Amino acid sequence: MKSMAGIHRPQQRSTPPTMMPQEASSTQAQPGTPTNVQGGTTSVDKDKIYQWIVELANVTTRENSLLELSKKREAVQDLAPMLWHSFGTIAALLQEIIYIYPSINPPNLTAHQSNRVCNALALLQCVASHPETRSAFLQAHIPLFLYPFLHTVTKTRPFEYLRLTSLGVIGALVKTDEQQVINFLLATEIIPLCLRIMESGSELSKTVATFILQKILLDETGLNYICQTYDRFSHVAVILAKMVQQLAVEGSARLLKHVVRCYYRLSDNARAKEALRQCLPEQLKDNTFAACLRDDQSTKRWLTQLLRNLEQPSGVPQQ
Repeated sequence: MKSMAGIHRPQQRSTPPTMMPQEASSTQAQPGTPTNVQGGTTSVDKDKIYQWIVELANVTTRENSLLELSKKREAVQDLAPMLWHSFGTIAALLQEIIYIYPSINPPNLTAHQSNRVCNALALLQCVASHPETRSAFLQAHIPLFLYPFLHTVTKTRPFEYLRLTSLGVIGALVKTDEQQVINFLLATEIIPLCLRIMESGSELSKTVATFILQKILLDETGLNYICQTYDRFSHVAVILAKMVQQLAVEGSARLLKHVVRCYYRLSDNARAKEALRQCLPEQLKDNTFAACLRDDQSTKRWLTQLLRNLEQPSGVPQQ
């Protein structure tokens, strides 16, 4: 990881931003433009990408470069290696993160600050997603810089988007199903952080946090870790049960899908299966969610198999 020496604190600007990082957009090449970087169905001026990356090191041009690169991140296939291997770029992104630490405790994060740091986080998510940079990203322990954001509980929109975008970086890591990612996360506090958000976050944050827990559980090492002690299992089971109770009132097919998948995976562990026979919420046993799952065949199948698993005597192989 590059040194942070020589990078000065960024200046704030008062222009009201949009709340979320800008979604990637395509830029059609015009006749006579320089060589382009190809990415899917879009093309982006390569010289412009290089210019914006260089400008990240300059505090006077960084904010605009963060915005432009975050908008183009899905259109440039190799943006992650370009960011990682360019001098001072990762240090500049980390500085953007560290700079707002004082604004989260006490909680006085502004919409402008949130938008700017979320653009930096979007670029880090790009690095976390790419196979050429993911391993180095973990070895540098960069996800740990995001954990202070996941610790926040303030429910204002700037904080909610900050948590959601931070979760997106972790979600990009676990989506790869790599053992290195699971081992790294299990050595950190990501599970209790996700459980807290699953209990009290917005629906979208709950969904991403539950997805992260699901991916950890789907890994054999992750499942064994959570089921290794009663305290770990009970913490997960209590939060999942609370979510089921909330979903019975509010309803969210997308969130319910991940909750059911977590329960189903827990039933693959013999000790957890015994405990679930006693603590599985009644709403998952009756027809509470029949309407919600009417068109979701995969979740209905998981729920049916979960209930079958719990009916089987211990020692009987699960189907």
